[in-house]
Amino acid sequence: MKRKQLSKILLLTSFVWLWSAMKATATEVPKLEVQSKSIASVLRNSRSIKEVRQLSEIKFPSTSARMLVQSQTPSNPPNLGREIVLITSVKANATNKGVEIVLETTQGTRLQVTNRSTDNNFIVDVSGGQLRLPSGDAFTFRSEKPLAGITEITVTNIDANTVRVTVVGEKALPTVELFDDNAGLVFAVASAATATQPPQQPQTSQTEEKPASETPQNTPSAQQDEPIELVVTGEQDGYRVPNTSVGTRTNTPLRDIPQSIQIVPQEVLRDQNATTLSEALKNAPGVAQVQTSRAPFARFLIRGFFNFDDNNSNYLRNGLREGRLEPELAPNVERIEVLSGPASVLYGTGNLGGTINIVTKQPLRDPFYAVDATIGSYDFYRGAIDLSGPLSDSKTLLYRLNVGYLNSGSFVDNVRTENFTIAPVIRWDISERTRITLEGEYTDRSQVIDFGLPLVGTVFPNPNGDVPRNRYLGNPDGVFSIEQYRVGYRLEHQFSDNWSIQQAFQWRRNRDDTNEEYIPPGSLATDNRTVTNRGFFDRDEGSDSYDLNVNVTGKFLTGSIGHQLVFGVDLNRFDDFADYLRAPAAPVDLFNPVYGQPLGPFRADFFNVRNLTDTLGIYIQDQVTLAENLKLLLSGRFDLFKQSTEDLLANTESSQSGDGFSPRVGIVYQPVPPISLYASYSRSFTPVTGTSFEGDLFQPEKGTQYEVGVKADLNNRLSATLALYDLTRSGVLTADTRPGVPLNRFSIQTGEQRSKGIELSIAGEILPGWNIIVGYAYTDARLTEDNTFPVGNQLILAPENAVNFWTTYEIQRGSWKGFGVGAGLFFVGERQGDLGNTYQLPSYLRTDAAIFYRRDQFRAALNFRNLFDVKYFEAIFAPGVTYGEPFTVQGTISWQF
Repeated sequence: MKRKQLSKILLLTSFVWLWSAMKATATEVPKLEVQSKSIASVLRNSRSIKEVRQLSEIKFPSTSARMLVQSQTPSNPPNLGREIVLITSVKANATNKGVEIVLETTQGTRLQVTNRSTDNNFIVDVSGGQLRLPSGDAFTFRSEKPLAGITEITVTNIDANTVRVTVVGEKALPTVELFDDNAGLVFAVASAATATQPPQQPQTSQTEEKPASETPQNTPSAQQDEPIELVVTGEQDGYRVPNTSVGTRTNTPLRDIPQSIQIVPQEVLRDQNATTLSEALKNAPGVAQVQTSRAPFARFLIRGFFNFDDNNSNYLRNGLREGRLEPELAPNVERIEVLSGPASVLYGTGNLGGTINIVTKQPLRDPFYAVDATIGSYDFYRGAIDLSGPLSDSKTLLYRLNVGYLNSGSFVDNVRTENFTIAPVIRWDISERTRITLEGEYTDRSQVIDFGLPLVGTVFPNPNGDVPRNRYLGNPDGVFSIEQYRVGYRLEHQFSDNWSIQQAFQWRRNRDDTNEEYIPPGSLATDNRTVTNRGFFDRDEGSDSYDLNVNVTGKFLTGSIGHQLVFGVDLNRFDDFADYLRAPAAPVDLFNPVYGQPLGPFRADFFNVRNLTDTLGIYIQDQVTLAENLKLLLSGRFDLFKQSTEDLLANTESSQSGDGFSPRVGIVYQPVPPISLYASYSRSFTPVTGTSFEGDLFQPEKGTQYEVGVKADLNNRLSATLALYDLTRSGVLTADTRPGVPLNRFSIQTGEQRSKGIELSIAGEILPGWNIIVGYAYTDARLTEDNTFPVGNQLILAPENAVNFWTTYEIQRGSWKGFGVGAGLFFVGERQGDLGNTYQLPSYLRTDAAIFYRRDQFRAALNFRNLFDVKYFEAIFAPGVTYGEPFTVQGTISWQF
């Protein structure tokens, strides 16, 4: 079957390439390529305009990069592999013919320009550039009704290396002309209504705003009597992130990826003051919490599935495998990306439900310094420092340093967390085509863990009354301590404008030293108040992980068909050990606990195991542009893995190895530029350890997903995604109940689970200052084959319905400018507590709110979580449950300089 699948993929790829070559031979598209002289000698200070040419005629000098000019955007975007040119400002200046838009950059000759028109819209795509403020933040320029006959002018980033200038004519197509100027690119905009108007005075830039009431009407008399005043707004990327690399390993617009991807950007994390992963990921539809944020590690369910194996949970950090995640958000986290559905074709073994990628902050070219301080309920104290800038005058050596400290209590008695993190990054631009980035991180965390409460008295009634949600059943002196070290590099080299290579390596080490840790039982004594069967652990545990990725990316044409090819190799080694000592602990009264009781004798031979896992993955991917509005994605990956386990107590060793092939095929059709219709098929695999009754090694679990959806750019600041999927997990271990097999001692690989659902997400800016991130997920996750539980039972903790809604509004003008409010509603439906569906966690609706004020570099905010103090269960821990956070207030002061 594997050879047949591989043959099908290769045959399909060959057919596409052959067909594209035949098509190119039959219809070769001509391209207009013209050289022109520089007109930098134009007298800019006088604001007078000399003779200019139409955009399709303007070219840079022969010493600069050549520019292709066509009536349509080419199927293969230009400027691939070049360093992005930063456009640090956009200015609007009135002229004797209308208005000119200046894209300020000192490297304008490296930019490439294409133009087209649609109805009354004149659209210019500037490839190779990005709008970035000196602080490193992206922004958008917008001018409404700058002159008669022109409705709007916008300049915005549309993907990772393209800036779009859009001029909207009121009744006719406007005239747009281009200057090559030392200040950058200058677009002269005129309409028939303004061709004879006298010159006006220079106007505002992208960082200045004017009240709408001060803007004159665009009538002939108004223009003759007084200068036209432009209303221009400077904005960051905000709640909408237009492109990502998590779905393709290349910087690709989200609308061109045939798979659902949710992104929680920095602005959402800031506005919600999210300090834990669970708080951040509640904004991603289809993601549900498995463990409380007061647990030692973070685990999440995606599209109904999760995996408790830390090495195969498919967490990523900047695209490299991350064995497990801490509950707290580190101060260097830039954004969080969720790739829904199988991702083995890109990242190897892992959870078929989805992949969580943590993107960290990178160095900035201009000095940036920020300090944050937060104080909140339950003795919450958190501080962070973010420093960045150049280390050399040439700005070829950059740095970034993030430092954070957290000291927090909890609404649960005796539960505390202390966390210190330092994360330096250095980037060296060795040449225009070569750069290396070095990253490190050290975290020291100590925590008193909340192990939850029994079901009786929480989910079920207890004749002695309800158990208070602040009750703690462990030892207040027991501390879970962990140290994490991380060092890595990313080396990037561009062979040419179209071919590049990237090598990334990361080593990480975890060392856990837990001297006292109580585990609650699964039942109560007959009095329904005495907690029995409690245990004590003295644990020494750790792991070392080594990840190496080599990626070659290239763009080329076969005829008129564009290709973006990715070929890569992944190497990973995961070495972990665990040494546990256990002793029985005294019972405790659930309603009147007495801490510090003596322990029983230690059992030294409880658990002492070492595991070693090696994996090798080879993958290839082709993003095929069949036409401007039709794109095909073909990819496949072959993985080899070997696992060995050494039981140091029993003095035994065992090992197993295997392989897996993961294909993916997707197609995107865009009937109009803002709308993408897509469909995809993908598979994944996850190794399963152990042997059957006959002694045969278990085969890897398989995941198969079919997904269709629609992605829409509602405007250039607001996007939506609607996805429908059918996901099957096969080869699941279930109890072996065959005659002759000892009861409850062996498993057989005959189980199957299935998840079908719908996910809707909307994120971005509705109006200036009004941001929103909204999601809805319907998840029907059930057992379809099992030897123990009834077929049709729902999977654990997978709510059928979940809704996330968060919006903020910031006043843009007047004396209240910078004042804003936020509000959020988070609904989670009923969830099953076990595969037997013997009990359910009830649904809940949580309300959050925020008040903030921003002025220049200063920002102050108050965040309110669970505003109405709803009592709800957030997760399951061990055989008990954990409550969600009650009403909480946090205040934050931030300063950038």
